[in-house]
Amino acid sequence: MKVDRRRALRSLAQLFLASPLLQQQMLRSQGPPKIDPVLEPANIMDFAKLAQEKLDPVAWDYMAEGASDEAALRDARKAFDRIILRPRFLTDVHKIDISIKLFGKTLRHPIFIDPAGGKNCFYPDGENEVAKGAGETDTLMISNGGIEGVVKSGQGPKNWWQFTTGGEFRTENAMLNFVERVEDSGASAISFTVDIMHVSHRERSIHNKFVRSWCDTGVPRDAQGNLIYKEGDEPWRTGGFPSRPFPTPTWDTVRKLRELTDLPIIIKGILTAEDTEMAVLSGMSGVVVSSHGARQLDHVGGTLEALPECVQAAGGKIPVLIDGGFRRGSDVLKALALGASAVGVARPYLWGLCTFGQQGVARVIELLRTELALDMGMAGVAKISDIDRKLVRIRDYTL
Repeated sequence: MKVDRRRALRSLAQLFLASPLLQQQMLRSQGPPKIDPVLEPANIMDFAKLAQEKLDPVAWDYMAEGASDEAALRDARKAFDRIILRPRFLTDVHKIDISIKLFGKTLRHPIFIDPAGGKNCFYPDGENEVAKGAGETDTLMISNGGIEGVVKSGQGPKNWWQFTTGGEFRTENAMLNFVERVEDSGASAISFTVDIMHVSHRERSIHNKFVRSWCDTGVPRDAQGNLIYKEGDEPWRTGGFPSRPFPTPTWDTVRKLRELTDLPIIIKGILTAEDTEMAVLSGMSGVVVSSHGARQLDHVGGTLEALPECVQAAGGKIPVLIDGGFRRGSDVLKALALGASAVGVARPYLWGLCTFGQQGVARVIELLRTELALDMGMAGVAKISDIDRKLVRIRDYTL
């Protein structure tokens, strides 16, 4: 039988190319497969590194800094190291459910987006980009405002709260106008931040001669890289004695606010049992244990340290939420075990915003919720309601 030499060589080449060893060698020579850059970061801190590389150093310091000595900023992370998980095994965890109910709404997960000023210093039209990321991941968002257009378009969050620091509460008419605007906007709650009645000393920005209007416009530099100051700019400085032109809000203020609306009212910035009790007595719907990202009063410790006394003071009458230093799903799990109903993040989603805009915000939330679900499965809890105080113990450093 006569053999076709060309056909034989083709068959030999096909056999050679089909060799697993050759295929492995070819893959090694090609390098790892290309993936979407937003999927490259393995965790939240990878996003932080990318954000620092991309941002102007002055903008990075503004985002990363804490107040005064930054003791509370450091304590926020140290507090997590004291909380030890106590996993239980041989429970059915083949399906993990991280959904929760909060103020009559079902949320996909217990992670919410905190308000944060200065987003335009990090990314153009930052508030709306964050709103789109919240919408993409079905995440509760506390908004600084201005996202109504994104919400109406269907791209924004289904559930969002309006942020305020009480500037609209100077008169009853102003308060009523604020309430009517919030109700008409479609917000599902009012979040009143109570820990920012005075401007704190944020000394990285003071050393950088940061102008607070740059929070809205970004950091201006000339072709040589020098900061640009226009007439009237006042760099942040120390030495100004604290004062306000109008009286600051009190518990009487929020009781009046309570009378004007049926919307849930959440007090954000609580750190003590006493103030949690006052929130309950004043008819507030919930509290957020928060130190404003350690950017206001320093030396208050980590919010995780304040959480147990606030939960105890609430007595199950209102939900207690928390933010401050959360970087891992295991951080969220620890807070839930100590009695928190939900956990807020700010810097993590800002890192995502800096690097990839809306996609970065969404990816950060997805990483956190996925880590939480995985940690729950490995700890033996299949749903949020299975999480209780028995899941953790507090390390005693005196031993």
